[in-house]
Amino acid sequence: MRNQLFLLFILFVVSACGQSENRTIKITDSTAITSDEYWVDSLTAEQYHILREQGTERPFTGEYWNHKETGTFVCRACKLPLFKSSTKFKSGTGWPSFFDHVDDGVEIQQDNSHGMSRNEIHCARCKGHLGHIFEDGPQPTGNRYCVNSASILFRDKE
Repeated sequence: MRNQLFLLFILFVVSACGQSENRTIKITDSTAITSDEYWVDSLTAEQYHILREQGTERPFTGEYWNHKETGTFVCRACKLPLFKSSTKFKSGTGWPSFFDHVDDGVEIQQDNSHGMSRNEIHCARCKGHLGHIFEDGPQPTGNRYCVNSASILFRDKE
């Protein structure tokens, strides 16, 4: 019996190790990321905390909360287009807010952390955490994509 329990423990440890950080994230046709080590080397500590560890920046401190230029906001990690500046609005929350996203750029996932039930938004390509979506935005969608500035990058209108 003791040998069987030990064997089960060893199998559990081996299978858990095989599922650690070795997942592959396809970024472009020519680049694949195989571990979070890439993200540590290519993002600042704050960007890494937000994009890879589901962190949140303090309100009214991010680079884009009051940004008004015309262009597109892309994922800071993989550069996938996420939001057009024409969908950005002043929400008064201190974070960049958008009422819609670009095509298939954003995925939504249930988030039950911190004793709350919310919908978390991620980059559809690299799965980086962007923020949350709420149903208190303006028409035509009624949505408010509440986004961390550290998770996005602004690209001027070309």
